Amino acid sequence: MKELRNRVAVVTGGASGIGKALATAFLGEGMKVVLADVEEAALRATATELSALGEISSMVTDVRRFEALEALADHTWATFDGCHLLCNNAGVSVAQLKVWETTPNDWEWVHGVNVRGVMHGVQAFVPRMIAAGDEGLVMNTSSGDGGIQPLATQSVYASSKAAISILTECLDAQLAAETRLRAAIFYPSGGLLPTGIWTTKRNRPRELARERPVPAGSETTFDEFMQTMKNIGVELPVQDLDELARFAVSGIKRGDFVIMIGRDQMEAQLVERARKLAAGENPTTVIPGM
Repeated sequence: MKELRNRVAVVTGGASGIGKALATAFLGEGMKVVLADVEEAALRATATELSALGEISSMVTDVRRFEALEALADHTWATFDGCHLLCNNAGVSVAQLKVWETTPNDWEWVHGVNVRGVMHGVQAFVPRMIAAGDEGLVMNTSSGDGGIQPLATQSVYASSKAAISILTECLDAQLAAETRLRAAIFYPSGGLLPTGIWTTKRNRPRELARERPVPAGSETTFDEFMQTMKNIGVELPVQDLDELARFAVSGIKRGDFVIMIGRDQMEAQLVERARKLAAGENPTTVIPGM
């Protein structure tokens, strides 16, 4: 998709963080944008703020529910008569836990949003996008934590993002074989990301509340984590979200399947991972503090 002007983008998880930055970048390219998010107040405020940049609409959407994505697709076609860029970006996480300390609801919530939420977007939008016959793209937000190398303490989140990476590979291969659409994996990258993913428990549904309290010290905010690292003498880079979004736009225009800052550096990591797997070894170890 080299030409974005006057095309329509849909962004889930669009009220804040990476989603808001993507929407801002798309509006800067002259696109029309539909924002979706489960946080109504934040969504309303972001839509109002970004309306000064171009044509924008919004709809409260719980991506865990397929009917919510169908309603979002209906809204998108009724408002802008189509969709050319679907960004399945909504994501949540839970505390850093040992696998045996997780609960069924941890998995139900995270995989409900991160995996089924993406599938619901594909199922609700892609058939309509194919029928329209236009060039288009589905960009799914994954994570290097899972998609490339999982963090052992993030089993719930990392496994969901690994699923998204493989799902997107399959989707793109299928789309390329018979449509004008493609799919891409977006790996937010370049440094630590100051987004709402650190505090997504604020949006956790009551019916999926944790069955027991999290162990002490397993939850941290972005600022707390950065301070902990600083206290032990570790300075970590922080990635500006607007810069990240502009990088994503460049990747979309180039037609990249993997959109990631520092992508050339992942080869050595993946080769080492493959080497260990081929040797019958576990390539994942516990990293202190992570």
